[in-house]
Amino acid sequence: MAVEVRDVHKVYHLRGEEIHALKGINLQIPHGEYLSVMGPSGSGKTTLFNMIGGIDTPTKGNVLIDGVDVFRMKPNQIAWLRCKKVGYIFQTFNLIPVLTAKENVALPMIFLGVPREEREKKAVELLTLVGLGDRVDHRPGELSGGQQQRVAIARALANDPSLILADEPTGNLDLNTGFAIVQLLYRLKVERGTTIICATHDLKMIDISDRVVFLRDGEIENIERRRALTITAEDLEES
Repeated sequence: MAVEVRDVHKVYHLRGEEIHALKGINLQIPHGEYLSVMGPSGSGKTTLFNMIGGIDTPTKGNVLIDGVDVFRMKPNQIAWLRCKKVGYIFQTFNLIPVLTAKENVALPMIFLGVPREEREKKAVELLTLVGLGDRVDHRPGELSGGQQQRVAIARALANDPSLILADEPTGNLDLNTGFAIVQLLYRLKVERGTTIICATHDLKMIDISDRVVFLRDGEIENIERRRALTITAEDLEES
């Protein structure tokens, strides 16, 4: 399995109250699967992503990536895991505005000690892969929203991760640009065998999923194979 989530609970303490963000999540995600995660605001999607990505620690339970228990690792090992095995794509892009597209993509490779010439060459190759070979020296402010998201995807691929976590990656994009991003992520799954976990309300993203997980109040409400689902725009608005 690419990812195993075993009885994961997360409790936050806020002003003397216990907030149960996750309530015993169990999930198995095979290598090369495209999994969409749906749920209303506050359902636990971001918390679950943070657990899988090793950003936050569970109150109880285990998360395994490629069979290794993330939270039994030392802090420096978790940092290596996040840098090497997991790529993140955010709704708000999270690019560094003073750096060019090439520099933004090359940045994660610095932390793995990749020589400058090699990382710059690879950054250009990745930007070309996402259709931005002619924008490598542009800064984020000189790019459209869709182009910035493509840079973010190229950056997520910089260290050849086996797992990509995408948090509403089309949320800030128009219809046509969002469709192009969906196609690009699907290509990664098909051509590279990348495991993709995507939090989304976008019908286009759900349509290319292998499975869809529905979260509500910190629990898995349902898991369905995509071909068995009929989801309408009204359903998404309710989520």
